[in-house]
Amino acid sequence: MTIAVSPASLTTPNGTTRPLVRIVIVGHVDHGKSTLVGRLLHETGSLPDGKLEMLKAVSARRGMPFEWSFLLDALQTERDQGITIDTTQISFRTHSRDIVLIDAPGHAEFLRNMITGASQADAAVLIIDALEGVRDQTRRHGYLLQLLGIKQIAVVVNKMDRVDFSADRFTAISDEITAHLTSLGVTPTAVIPISARDGDGVAERTDNIRWYKGPTVVEALDALTPSQPLDLLPLRLPVQAIYKFDDRRIVAGRIEAGRLQAGDDIVIMPAGKIAKIKTVESWPITPVSGPQGAGRSVGITLDRELFVERGDVIGHVGAAPRDTRRLRARVFWLHDQPLTAGASLLVRVGTRETRATVVAIEKAVDPGDLASEAASEIKRNHVGEIDLSLAQPVAADPASDNPKTGRLVIEVGGRIAGGGLVLSVDSGQRAATADIVPVESALSAEERAARYRHGGAVVWFTGLPGSGKSTLAKALERRLFDRGGSPILLDGDTLRAGLNRDLGFTPEDRAENIRRLAEIAAHLAANGHVAIVAAVSPAAADRAAARAIVGDRFREIYVATPAEICEQRDPKGHYAKARAGTLANFTGIGNDYQPPADAELAIDTTKQNVAASADAIETMLAGSGVLIGEVVDLAAHI
Repeated sequence: MTIAVSPASLTTPNGTTRPLVRIVIVGHVDHGKSTLVGRLLHETGSLPDGKLEMLKAVSARRGMPFEWSFLLDALQTERDQGITIDTTQISFRTHSRDIVLIDAPGHAEFLRNMITGASQADAAVLIIDALEGVRDQTRRHGYLLQLLGIKQIAVVVNKMDRVDFSADRFTAISDEITAHLTSLGVTPTAVIPISARDGDGVAERTDNIRWYKGPTVVEALDALTPSQPLDLLPLRLPVQAIYKFDDRRIVAGRIEAGRLQAGDDIVIMPAGKIAKIKTVESWPITPVSGPQGAGRSVGITLDRELFVERGDVIGHVGAAPRDTRRLRARVFWLHDQPLTAGASLLVRVGTRETRATVVAIEKAVDPGDLASEAASEIKRNHVGEIDLSLAQPVAADPASDNPKTGRLVIEVGGRIAGGGLVLSVDSGQRAATADIVPVESALSAEERAARYRHGGAVVWFTGLPGSGKSTLAKALERRLFDRGGSPILLDGDTLRAGLNRDLGFTPEDRAENIRRLAEIAAHLAANGHVAIVAAVSPAAADRAAARAIVGDRFREIYVATPAEICEQRDPKGHYAKARAGTLANFTGIGNDYQPPADAELAIDTTKQNVAASADAIETMLAGSGVLIGEVVDLAAHI
């Protein structure tokens, strides 16, 4: 909910442009955030005419005392439960500032919503109940604000009337929260004693707090500094969609930072493609002229045909974001299950979504007591620094360079499980931006399908060494060829002898081996061939990355032959006794192998022969739309 007010009683000082400051107000449930916001609207003369009287009348009809929080808690559910569930944005004016105040939920269950609100803020007001004092949730909120890069925090000690406006009680709370925030690297801009209900300390120093010599809440808000204008940062335009109108391809998105206009030389990351902006499109007037700045949603056309997709980030040549497959981030974890090293996640940076693997966890901390813990996991509502290996390259900036492209969100099971700041980018950026213009084939997918009687696909065989992957892969290759198709076998060991001979067997090298296999296979599939990959590919995250690279053309077949049978076979699957020297390597991979949970087909070669297995594969390919027309039974030919 957004409440916009523009009181005539507050004028622009000296006729100058007024700075805009976005401030999130956070605190433990029932510490009085909504009450303070309602009181601020009243004290600054920012309420619409008749609003206060109307709410007082509504409260009287319902037989309940009026609360300032009713100005914000407009939803019936929130009034009944007495807690703020969603974030509410309120625009109003102090003497020298335009303020957007973001009221975020304080209840532990709604920390996800708080992240959404706090991520938009330049500064924060942290509210504490004078009677209850600093709680674990208060410390978590302080840690979360620092995690999100908010350096300006004004602390408000509310409900001083409940402790008889005790200066000693205020001093004790002030010392405790100041020490906590200082330990996080944040010095509070002010610590203010107030009674939001009665107005003490909100806009004036009353007799009840005559011992306090610092600023009021309104004065503290006036002293906060807006962050550097986003227009002055380097251009960042995350791509949201690509539209086709007439003969134009319009790349659409919102300018998160910087400015652009027609004629600008741009680079599209992470691929590093360069182009010139031909036109800037908007609605209802198009094209538009002149620079367009941060916050504007625009479409642009380019001076050349380039492949651009959702998740790309556009910057100016010479000031582009970094392209990377590795990120280091500080995250606040919200999921019930702890975050552990090796976990596979969905990571969203801007408009880009990609699978990622947690390579390492460090500095796991409980923000409630700032106690460092073993770095093997991050528990719910705890914070830690993690290294992420990404399945796809992303364009990102450290949060210290650009707050808009330096934040990430982590999802598990379709829900937000955590979020945080990008601390550093392990850049794969080129020394000079490459002018890459991919060339499409002269043959259409329809032409190839008509000839081969199949669409392009990647059939990925995974399983333990000796499970029979290569045997089944070659059987499928023969069948598809005999029916007029275009199969191409990509054997993992064969490529390791050539293209991938520079790679070893560390987890990182294995991941890169799979990535290269997937990129080659995806290119073949995009051109109408059936790429048949036979590779142990023991890590589930690596196979998920391969699926992400290939997309809808990916078909995974798990050759689920039991380990004890695999040990008796040749590691290349020729059904012979294991040769000397191979079992040590087999044991290492076998211990690390992570079986697929969602493969399109699973085959146990101890329960069906090669011909029956090939039949099952053909049936799966036909049923999933890869094979076109009648599937010919060629079992007798193998």
